Order: sequence, then C-alpha cells, then structure tokens
Amino acid sequence: MGAKLFCWPQGSPGIAMMLRALLLTGLLSWANGQEGQAMLPEEKSQIRDQIVEMFDHAYGSYMKYAYPADELMPLSCRGRVRGLEPNRGDIDDSLGKFSLTLIDTLDTLVVLNKLDEFEDAVRKTLRDVRLDNDVVVSVFETNIRVLGGLLGAHTMADMLRQRGDRMQWYGDELLHMAKELGHRLLPAFNTTSGLPYPRVNLRYGVLNPLSRTGTESDTCTACAGTMILEFAALSRLSGEAVFEENARKALDVLWEKRQRGSDLVGTVINIHNGDWVRRDSGVGAGIDSYYEYLMKAYVLLGDNVYLERFNTHYRAIMKYISQPPLLLNVHMHNPTVSVRSWMDSLLAFFPGLQVLRGDLKPAIETHEMLYQVTKQHKFLPEAFTTEFRVHWGQHPLRPEFAESTYYLYKATGDPYYLRVGQSIVEKLNAHARVPCGFAAVQDVRTGAHEDRMDSFFLAEMFKYLYLLFSEKNQLHFDIDDYIFTTEAHLLPVSLSTSQPPCRGNNTEAPTAAEEDLFTYSCPSTQTLFPNNPSFAKTIRDSYKYLTGVGRAFHASPVRGIELPLHDHGMEPVEFLRSMGVSLTPLSEAGSTGTRGEVHKGVYRVKLVAEVTQTTEEEEVEPLLVQLISPPFLGRTVLTAGPAKFGMDLTKQEHGVKGSIVKTSPYTACGPIENAEELSGHIALALRGDCMFAAKAHRLQEAGAIGVIFIDHREGSNSAETPLFQMVGDGGSTADITIPLVFLFSQEGALLTSALEDHSNVDVLMLPKERRLDKPLGKMNIKFRLAEEGELEDGEEGEARGPTLQFVLEKGEVVLEEEEYKQQGDSCLTPGDDHIPCSYGQTAASPPSHSPNDPNTDP
Repeated sequence: MGAKLFCWPQGSPGIAMMLRALLLTGLLSWANGQEGQAMLPEEKSQIRDQIVEMFDHAYGSYMKYAYPADELMPLSCRGRVRGLEPNRGDIDDSLGKFSLTLIDTLDTLVVLNKLDEFEDAVRKTLRDVRLDNDVVVSVFETNIRVLGGLLGAHTMADMLRQRGDRMQWYGDELLHMAKELGHRLLPAFNTTSGLPYPRVNLRYGVLNPLSRTGTESDTCTACAGTMILEFAALSRLSGEAVFEENARKALDVLWEKRQRGSDLVGTVINIHNGDWVRRDSGVGAGIDSYYEYLMKAYVLLGDNVYLERFNTHYRAIMKYISQPPLLLNVHMHNPTVSVRSWMDSLLAFFPGLQVLRGDLKPAIETHEMLYQVTKQHKFLPEAFTTEFRVHWGQHPLRPEFAESTYYLYKATGDPYYLRVGQSIVEKLNAHARVPCGFAAVQDVRTGAHEDRMDSFFLAEMFKYLYLLFSEKNQLHFDIDDYIFTTEAHLLPVSLSTSQPPCRGNNTEAPTAAEEDLFTYSCPSTQTLFPNNPSFAKTIRDSYKYLTGVGRAFHASPVRGIELPLHDHGMEPVEFLRSMGVSLTPLSEAGSTGTRGEVHKGVYRVKLVAEVTQTTEEEEVEPLLVQLISPPFLGRTVLTAGPAKFGMDLTKQEHGVKGSIVKTSPYTACGPIENAEELSGHIALALRGDCMFAAKAHRLQEAGAIGVIFIDHREGSNSAETPLFQMVGDGGSTADITIPLVFLFSQEGALLTSALEDHSNVDVLMLPKERRLDKPLGKMNIKFRLAEEGELEDGEEGEARGPTLQFVLEKGEVVLEEEEYKQQGDSCLTPGDDHIPCSYGQTAASPPSHSPNDPNTDP
C-alpha cells in the first residue's frame, strides 16, 4: 500500500475550508523539541547512500544472475523460471514469463535518480518482454505489479520527456504495452456478478478450452477490489473507458454485498453469485488493499463516492476491528466476536492509510506495536499472536512496515521514525543480505534463509526507505504530484481532471452517520498537535515495552504467571484452556484500579485463574499414526495431533487405514498435480503457506481418504512440544469429512523416510487408547477335518477361494494351500470344539495380526 501526502477536496458538502497539505507544514521544525535524538543532515545523507548501495546490490544481482527471468533466486544465484523450478502453488501465479522484477522496478530507478539505468531498462522492456505467453497468472498480482509497473514507468518516462533532456525517443510504447496487458486481463471480468476470476491465461483468457483456468468459483475481497487505480489510470491515459468501468463494477458489487448491520466485508466471495465464502473481517491479508483503493480512488479520480464508501467502512473498522494497538479479525455478521487471536504482517500498511485519512493517534499506536514486534523478532513474522509470539515465522522482505514508517515521519517530522527506518536498513543488511542479493527469511526464530527475492522488495522497500531519508528538494520531481498504488507505483493525481467519473457510479442516499473533522478534509497540524510537539511520543510511550523487550522490572499489583508456552503455533489461550485454566480480563473482573502499565501480552489479566473440570471437547486427545505394512507390522507408532474439523477418529471403532502418498505440491496450497495418484489414499502434506482447511478442501476434492499434515519447522517433536488441535480458517469446514492428523517434523521425517525406502506404506490413523499394542503378524483361525473326497467334489461353477487343507497322514499334519470355494470362517474338530491355529506362520516367521479383527485385544 502506498499513499499520497495530499487529500484533494472535490466539492465535499458542508466543509467551508479545505486544506490541501497533509500534515507536513510546520512539523519538521518540531524535531529539536522532541525527546528522540535528532538526525543531522550528514547522517541522513549517509544512510540514503547506504540504501542506494543496497538497491544496486539487489537490482544488479537480478540483472546479472536472473534477467530475463521473473525473479531472482538469491541463494542459488539464478533466475526463477516458472515450470523449471518446483511448483510453489499460488505464489507462482505472480510469474508470467514477462521479466516481472524488471517491470516492477522501473519507476524505482527514477525515484533513486538512476536515470541512465531507467532509460536502459525501458529499452530492455520494449525489446525483450512479451505479454502473450501461454501462462496462467493471478489477475490481482499481474495488475498491481505488471500493469502498475508499466503505467508508473510510462508516467516517469513521459515526465522526463516533457522536461526535454531525456527520453526524447520515447513514443508511449510502455502505455501501448499496458493497454495490451489490460485487454489480456479483461476476460477475467466475464462473470455473472462482475467480480473477476482470480486467474487468467495471458494467451487464451479464461473460458477457452486451452486456458487451463476458469473453474474457480471464489476470489478474495482484495483481489476483486484492488483494480480501480490501475484500470482507471489506463482508461484515462488511453481513452478506453472499458477498463475503469469493469473495475468500478467490481467495487460496486463488494459495496452492495457488505454486511449492512456492521458495514464490514468478508475475506473470500463467490464470483458467480456474490455469496460470502469466508466471513471473517479484518484489515490484513485478503481484504487490505480494498480499503486502501477506496481512499486512493477518491484522491486519484476525484469521485466522492469512493470517499463516502471508505468513510463508512472506516467507522466500522474503528468500532469493531481496531482494539489499539491491535487490529483483530472479527466475524462480519457478529463483529463483537474475534475469530482468531493472531495478526498477519500485511496489516502493517494500515497505519499509513490512517495517516492519509488524518487519524494519527491509532496509527501511532499500531505502528509502535509493530515496531516492538520487530525489535523482539528482528523482522515482522508473517503472522504473530496477540501475545506477540510467532505464529508463522516467515518474512518474505515485506515493505508494509517501512511504508507506514515513511508516512508517519512525513506527518509528524519526529526523528524517532528516522531511527526506526535506520533499524530496518541495518537488519536487512545484517540478516537478509547474501552474496547474490537479499534473501527472504524462512523463520525469524532461526534466521534461516529462503531462496526467494520477490519483486515487491525492489518496487516498494527501496522507494519508501529512500524517500524517508530524502528532503523534497533532493528529489528530481515533486513527489506530491503523484499517488502511490499498493505496489508503490506512481500515478499522476492530475488524472482527476482529465475525464469525468464513470456514469452511474453512485452510492445510495447518504446515511445519518456522524462525521468527524477529517471526513472530507485533511487535518491541520494545529488540530493534531495543539501546542504539543511531543504528541506522538506521549502516545508511543504507553506501548514502549509492550512485548517486554528492554523493560526494567517494576512491582505490579497484578500477579503474573510464567507458563512454559512454546512457539509451537498453538493459540496460547487455548493451551491454557486445555489445562483447565480460564483467564478473565481486568475489565471483566471488576477491577477498579487506575489505568496501569501494559504487561507482556495483550490481555491485562488479574489473577482470577480458576481450575475447572475440562470437558471432553476441550481436551487435546492424542491420535496415532501406526505403520502396519511390512516390515513395520505395527511396531512403529507416531503420536499425532487432532483437528477441530473433519472426521472424528475417536468415533471410528477401527480407525482409518490406507496407503500414504506424498502430495504435489507438497504444501497443497495450489492445484493438486497428482490427484489421480492420491485418490483412495492418505495424503501427506507439509504445513505452511496456507491454512489447514484450505489444504484439506483441496485434498478431499482430489479423492484423498485422509490427510497427515507434517510440521515445516525443523526439529519439532511431540516429546518437547504440547499437542494442539488444528483449527479452520474462519470459513465453513462442515463439508470436510475425511480424517486429519498433525505430526511434528521429527515424527513426520520417520514417515517420509519410510515412504522413500519402501514402495508402499500402509498406515492406520486411530485414537491413542485404541492402539494395536501387539505387533501385527498373528491371527487366529479355526479348522475342521473334512470328509474323504469332500475337497475334490466342489460343485461345478462355484467360485473357489483360498482355504487350508489339513490331511491326516500317518499321524503327521501336513499344511498345504489350495484354491477352493469359501467355506466360511469356522472350522470344527470332530468334537465340535473350537481350536486355534496359525495361518501362514512358521516357527521363524514373526507374528501377524489383522488390523480389522474386532476380537483384537488393544
């Protein structure tokens, strides 16, 4: 997400005075009066030069080792070409064999004053890039990265050409490429609702038999609602209204489908009938840039409709989702209920959007919380709990935190935010820099790298960091003449006067919702900081030791309890509940004390913990995965965790048996490539990249009869880490009917090793108390002595089956097997006494046992 530093009034009603400048005027002079150490111009210049050197290292590595591939693999020092590297699922939908990183970086070169490199990169783009490849790509990612990159580069090239000293040869070729790409994306909008398909084939569209797409029924809210800036800019620059009209219609549908009681939207919606598929609502992944684009569409296009919609949503966000400093997901139909106790890193853009609106206090609070998390973990984990523990440890070098830092500095002039920016620069160099670029962090707890450098790192991170340490007079163009897209591409705000809004783009009659000072106008600095230049600091200080990092000890009237909670991905509150401990927030415990300091974690709790009799549903009942095929024969037993959805194995008398097959892709976060092989078998899938429920849906549709999820965190094991129950993704999981279990990585390694060593591995998934304690290989049968000639006189035409023939000959028993018709499962002695015998067993053979024998003694 990016934002311009000016609001542009468009005849808003009831506002006598409209201010064009957002927050900047007069604030920089306050720096010396604030507590944070001021940064001298020389130091800012030195850091700015360091940022340029880092960019040169990243961009130079891409051009040297990867171009014309879409992305750089910084650990392998080569390009990532789709189809030549292992499939990563949905992540690869960004790659279209169109030199993604080059296009995404074009306008960054101009911002960093690398004009020679920019001109050379434009020539390479025109010469080498094709947009008609037979590749299925994400409509959302291709729009913000490639279409936005082409439009931003055209805007910069046109600006330089008009100055008269560069790009005189340029004839709008980038705009022509953008128009071609726009037409290749348009088929995605061919739905009954107007919401776009999530994917499109660049050559064949969506519904063509050769397109290999068009079967999808769902898309995320952000995917459908993050088209208007690029598509409207393309319409107004090219004169073809079709792009803006389609993007506007998609926004209209999302607006109409909002929950009228709460004014919130869900995360995933059906593109054909407009029904919500996932009803959890927040400001992070799946929704984030929908809100951003409503606000920015008003700024770019001058249409009050978008601002009115944004303000309606923003009031709902601040009422239900914002719990300063947290931003929690709630249920759109019941917004007083939080649906999860963790946050994802994409919400780090939101303080920057709040700055654009002028709501600085919550922006400062949330940003400070995020900064404290980065101090604890070096980077923002992809997801972290409300107690600031790691939920998902990955960090793919996302720029949203740097973006919000940039806007808060421009709004407040507080040198504190320069120091925050400096820490980002230092951590990138210390923990992400590698010889061939910068590598994503696979786990912030271990610092392990991932062979990945996404294009947004060059498109966004270096823009925001460079601008943070630059004065306006040090830039070669006026940054305030442009607005940033969500990918930080630059679009000219002059587009608001070049063409009137689309016809019929209206909301219903205005509601009577109350307005605040900043509903239609930008805030004045005096309103925000009434004679108080340390305003931002007074807000931050309340959250300074939020995560406990760097905190001095102070006696507290609230007793704390230290519990051995590990970063194992389980919700801590649920873990406590499973122990029979319930925690009551101070606000609910009748506390009459003064507003005290915030303790580690979010929940300020008084010691009203009580031991309760836990119900059966609250307990985490261990499950087992038992290897029953040779050579294991039941002797290898792995402890597994259950799921809160899918088949309840505790109600299955004999468990679920099947052969295991490894899923492709292993994470099961994309289309299943080996569905035929999986059908009728138990699937092995790696944890990570998407939710358990999403994986289970895909694998069940592929025909799997069960799923064993394996932890992706190296070294985890059931002996040291408490078991937890896998939870859903906020949507419906009632249609998931297959059994699901979870193995930690050490137990999972035993299973995958067995599969590598043996062509077929059968397992039994069952509750711990029904474990087959006796190794398999022994079974009891009964026999009787047949009459002479009976075995030879089977009726003609009857099916013959395997049986045992015991012939008494000279006092010896000879065992032989022959084909004969089924005689039932009982053999009798002459005296009708049942006696046991062993089938297929010699003195040297191990005992075996039928896993389906109901007489088995567990």
